[in-house]
Amino acid sequence: MHQTAFHSLHVKHGAKFVDYFGWQLPIMYKSIHEEHRQVRTSAGLFDVSHMGRIKITGRHARRLLERVLTRRITDMEEMACRYSLVCNERGGVMDDVIVYRYPDYWMLVVNAANREKIFAHLRANVGDLSVKLDDFTLSSAMVAVQGPKAMSFIGEFSREIPTLKRYHFCLKNLVIMKLTVSRTGYTGEDGVEIIMPGNLAAMALKLWLKDDDESGVLKPAGLGARDTLRLEAGMPLYGHELTEDIDPLSAGLNFAVTLDKDQMDQGEPFIGQEALKKIAAAGPARKLVGLKLEGRRTPRQGMNVLAGDAVVGQVTSGCLSPTLECPIAMAFVQSGATPTSIDFGSEKLAAQQTPLPFYKRPS
Repeated sequence: MHQTAFHSLHVKHGAKFVDYFGWQLPIMYKSIHEEHRQVRTSAGLFDVSHMGRIKITGRHARRLLERVLTRRITDMEEMACRYSLVCNERGGVMDDVIVYRYPDYWMLVVNAANREKIFAHLRANVGDLSVKLDDFTLSSAMVAVQGPKAMSFIGEFSREIPTLKRYHFCLKNLVIMKLTVSRTGYTGEDGVEIIMPGNLAAMALKLWLKDDDESGVLKPAGLGARDTLRLEAGMPLYGHELTEDIDPLSAGLNFAVTLDKDQMDQGEPFIGQEALKKIAAAGPARKLVGLKLEGRRTPRQGMNVLAGDAVVGQVTSGCLSPTLECPIAMAFVQSGATPTSIDFGSEKLAAQQTPLPFYKRPS
């Protein structure tokens, strides 16, 4: 099992660990709800080193990415990043990714569960293109600093980083290493994600982010809080809202799909494009919706969603929202159906459909 470069720091802070796709990671330190509220009101520090990092270089790197990504990336400027998806021929989602455009190469950040699959998929679609692929996940580390006070905290160490636009990044020189710092995240809050050399990661954290911050502005947070935060923000999680049997249009991710990519300058069709065109033309048979419940019982993945007595869908994710202080869930339901309840087995509890996201940070 892999341990991240910050393992000793997690132990120092009293982390409770879980096995997450071959990685030993902190699920929480003291309380998921407490860490969740820390991120919503101040700033939290997440170890996300399990996320896959794949470097793509060579004369045809851009062409390979256009071939496998649902979203056009040719028009990206340097030092920008963009959310996209990788689909199979049927239009099902193999993974959702963030693509980074450096001056002389590209990078994909992928989900831990799909790292090996996506690397193999890229390699299988190189064909006669001149491309080099490098999975450098295990030789690097990655953290996320998220929350309304994240940028002001980071501003104590860097003037440049707080000026970054959303979905842009910079290269930060720190002593003997170079960091990639992007204004991205998976919590619904402002903040950054930072990629660094694995053998120097713990040093970087101590020198730059002061993991023992005495002010209380920045505190560590685990995977449990990361999940409740992303759920409140209506963000999909692979294996729940996204799978190889779920297409991005049904999941409401139309913004990340360029259906006419092959008609654009330097364009070519992406894998799954024809299947998604057919789904778009007919209209998705199901849709991803948000549901709120009263009481304290938490909806779980796989529970049936009802409209009256008829089953119209299934829950994909659910939690007791620390911010809203009520149970919330995302679910796929038949297009045109209006959910009224969730079947908990022993009882059916009323559910009200609500727009996603459940929570949106104040502007």
